[in-house]
Amino acid sequence: METGAPLPVKGHHVHQRHLDRLVMLSDGIFAIAITLSAIEIRPELKPGQSMWQAWSGPLTVYFLSFLLIGVIWIGHRRIVSHLRDIDGVGTAINLLLLSLVALMPVVIRFSLNDSTQDLGFVVYAVAIAVTFACMAVLWFHVAFIAHLAPDLEPQLARIWLLEMIAAPLIIGAMALYQMHLKPVALILTVAAVALWLSKGWMEHVRKRGH
Repeated sequence: METGAPLPVKGHHVHQRHLDRLVMLSDGIFAIAITLSAIEIRPELKPGQSMWQAWSGPLTVYFLSFLLIGVIWIGHRRIVSHLRDIDGVGTAINLLLLSLVALMPVVIRFSLNDSTQDLGFVVYAVAIAVTFACMAVLWFHVAFIAHLAPDLEPQLARIWLLEMIAAPLIIGAMALYQMHLKPVALILTVAAVALWLSKGWMEHVRKRGH
């Protein structure tokens, strides 16, 4: 049995611990957000309504939210799986992203309780768009500024960034269209389509290069 001084914690072990704790916190927040989204579903059967009419709207919002939160989680998982470390700025951006994800059940409740549905949809779409945009900012920082994913092919990193930017543009365009700002919504839609076309071209070039 060794009785000497304890072995020092190496630098890469410290970095891995920081990253592991960030992943644990993130997965917990995503799981809680999805669970609380289901709790917010409280359909009321009004006189003259069928069961389908009472449940269809809340369930549609819930499953759409489950899908969107799941997509954000998949994107987040893809980000952290390529990181060697996480710095202070990346941690702060990640906490901001998690705060938006945790807010999703409140946004869902508001959208379900909004009598006009128009404002509820706008708030819902803006919240989703901002969340996707925050994830894009996180990836831009860790991959292109802090260089915390050095093993990932740069071309693939740029393709993923285009995907993350295009998503909030599309969702934001939907919100602007609902607000009757059609010219601005059209501009965002064209920009999103241009990004998707650029992404497709970059993927084609990348495949030919391999």
